[in-house]
Amino acid sequence: MKNLVIASLFLVSCIQVSFAQKKKEIADGTGYYLPRTELRFTVKIEKTSYTPGDFAIYAEKYMKMTDVPTKPSVTYRILGIDVNSEGERDTAKFYMLPADSKHKIRSVRLDENGVLLAVNAEPREVKTPEPFRAAPKPAPLDPHEYMNEDILAAGSSAKMAELCALEVYDIRDSKSMLSKGQADFMPKDGEQLRIMLNNLDTHENALMQLFSGVTVKDTMEAVVRFVPTKVVDKQLLFRFSKRLGITDADDLGGNPYYISVEDKHVMPSVQDELLSKKKAKDNGGLYVNMPGKIKITLFKGADEWIAYELYAAQFGKTVALDEGLFGKNMFTSVVLNPVTGNLESIDIDDAKK
Repeated sequence: MKNLVIASLFLVSCIQVSFAQKKKEIADGTGYYLPRTELRFTVKIEKTSYTPGDFAIYAEKYMKMTDVPTKPSVTYRILGIDVNSEGERDTAKFYMLPADSKHKIRSVRLDENGVLLAVNAEPREVKTPEPFRAAPKPAPLDPHEYMNEDILAAGSSAKMAELCALEVYDIRDSKSMLSKGQADFMPKDGEQLRIMLNNLDTHENALMQLFSGVTVKDTMEAVVRFVPTKVVDKQLLFRFSKRLGITDADDLGGNPYYISVEDKHVMPSVQDELLSKKKAKDNGGLYVNMPGKIKITLFKGADEWIAYELYAAQFGKTVALDEGLFGKNMFTSVVLNPVTGNLESIDIDDAKK
């Protein structure tokens, strides 16, 4: 019974701490997180869908078209990749800003996940990626709307295919005569000629779909997220299949794309006079990240694809600013980088405000 009571008290305590952290408002001050850096790979993919025509098997006989596919297919190919870095809450870096008369902290700005953005200042605007929107496509043609009465009344597919082929050849003859100015009914001006030719083109394309089929291309995006935490050499990032697109990492049907992470052991500097001289447990000031520079390399199989460098919060260290910066006789405003948590700007006024 005693153990049960202790376990219950421990559970209640955990719930209270969790609730307090979610609200980010604690009696002793304001709780906040520093970010860690996440990589966001946006893969642009072209999807090609092929639907065979109703008369595909007659394409060679009537239209002299060879190797026309008679089965539907879908293929994918990568057009390119965009790389962005974003900040996300690092649950291992939770700190408190004091809220008392000894510290001049008038405002604390956090994002929706409790990551600190600014103190006594307006945060830097964070631009979120625009949602992907596919380009509008024209309405597909319905070949049946362009069939004449003879075609529709035909008693077999073979006969319908033959009549459609004859109609296509008649349309081509009409376009040729109009272009040469030899048609029985010539348009009065160039605009009428253009309209007539466009209508004939549409009619021909609709009927030709019955033989050649329809190919539709769509552009889409797939987002792959990766949080670098250590140096790695060609770790599997994702797989890609021409038949399936991006696949699960354990699906050997897709070709592998790898990522390597190299630590450059470079960090931005912070002026020594801004840093706290106290031991870590006694710090009552503001914590910021000093991110480390890393090199990211992507590989298509064994071939290098993309390489670039960036700063990542988790490859640096965390330091505390001097608590005196927020004392009674100073007014300090601080803006942090939302992706790395480093000190982006600091403005110190010694005069009372």
